[in-house]
Amino acid sequence: MEKLFKLKENGTTVKTEIIAGLTTFMTMAYIIALNPNLLTGFGSNGGPGLWNGIFLATCIASAIGMFVMAFCANKPFAMAPGMGLNSFFAFVIVQIASITGLSYLESFQTGLIIILIEGIIFIILSILNVREKIVNAIPLGVRLGIGPAIGLMLMNIGLGSNAGVYSETGGPFFVMRDFFGALTANFAKGTMGSGYGWMVLTVATMFIGLFVIIALAHKGVKGSVIIGMLAASVLYWAGEAIFFKVNPFASLAGASWLPPFKDMAENTLFKFNFKALPEIGWFTIITLVITFCIIDMFDTIGTLVGTASKANMLDKDGNMPQMKEALLADAVGTVAGACTGTSTVTTFVESASGVEAGGRTGLTALTTGIVFLLCMFISPIAAIIPSAATSAALIYVGILMLSNLKKIDFTDITQAAPVFIMLLAMPISSSIGHGIGLALITYTIIKLTTGKAKDVSILTYILSAIFLIKFFLVG
Repeated sequence: MEKLFKLKENGTTVKTEIIAGLTTFMTMAYIIALNPNLLTGFGSNGGPGLWNGIFLATCIASAIGMFVMAFCANKPFAMAPGMGLNSFFAFVIVQIASITGLSYLESFQTGLIIILIEGIIFIILSILNVREKIVNAIPLGVRLGIGPAIGLMLMNIGLGSNAGVYSETGGPFFVMRDFFGALTANFAKGTMGSGYGWMVLTVATMFIGLFVIIALAHKGVKGSVIIGMLAASVLYWAGEAIFFKVNPFASLAGASWLPPFKDMAENTLFKFNFKALPEIGWFTIITLVITFCIIDMFDTIGTLVGTASKANMLDKDGNMPQMKEALLADAVGTVAGACTGTSTVTTFVESASGVEAGGRTGLTALTTGIVFLLCMFISPIAAIIPSAATSAALIYVGILMLSNLKKIDFTDITQAAPVFIMLLAMPISSSIGHGIGLALITYTIIKLTTGKAKDVSILTYILSAIFLIKFFLVG
């Protein structure tokens, strides 16, 4: 282990790295079931065979990406099919079906070609160091602001949709908006069986988990994040059993523990449908590939830079060593995803939870990858982890990631304005790439209008122009 991951050099131990890997897994385990749900319309499109194929592809492609991250880059970052990208991919599949008249399954197999092309392009760009040059072209002030912006996005996810409570319109802040309204005389008289009752249990789980994590972390307890999540999970399970007479482990009794490899072989494994490409149109295909590339590239760059800055992995110039290998890992993961049957694989922002738990090397990523593979057999166990418990970890990590704001010179408006725009845009859009794009555009325009055009690199001008085209022409 020492030879492979240089644990002493990075100030960590095997135990710490394994705990960090498990922590990361718990905060992102939701993707294992959610990804096939999103890509099949919660099972309504493509039949159970496609759902099962995507489920296995999610586990396998994620693990492959993390193994490359572990052994080539030696970084603690985890990856899986990206949220947002998978929803966009599902929309593209529906459009392909509408244009060509193909079934959803055949359209899905056509769409995988787009993901394959994207992954191959990224492998080439990573080997040629083009993606690394793009990272280095991002102004230092913007790079320093990426971490805090991701922190706000994590807090937004934790306090919003990840808490598992929604309004009728799906409003993410319902959990906080109506929580105090639940603590009324009517509630005290026995409305625990209502929606408010579930909400109180959810919010209590979330905050108690957060307080446990903070208390343990303040005392220097190793593994405070995962202990807090486990404590919150136990509280939630107890609440289900006591107040709602629900057995939290009932789903385990009838669960299937055998991986559906046959379904994957028949529906998604190397199932590329090239016949429909001419009907879609080459301009549309090129536009889609570019769109996926832009979103994926800056989501990955933002996650790597933001999380690495929190873990003190950046050098004095704000650059991360072995960035090339880290970027190559998500490119390989994307190709693996296309070949097995899922949308773009990207570095997950939830990796920050593992970094906060002490993860500093590839052993963290390796641990998370192994658990993803095991989920082909133990997915029912992953499914009973309450989202409110993982919310506690995301909120805590989000708070910690705000600390990088102190490194930014807010007396310089050319630094402050792009960062503030990014701090707002990233959680609102739920897109790291879009937040960075708006920050780059803001930085470039301010430099131009203040007579400091020479401060902006040529590559930054190009990136700003690409994002302008993306926002106003591509959509």
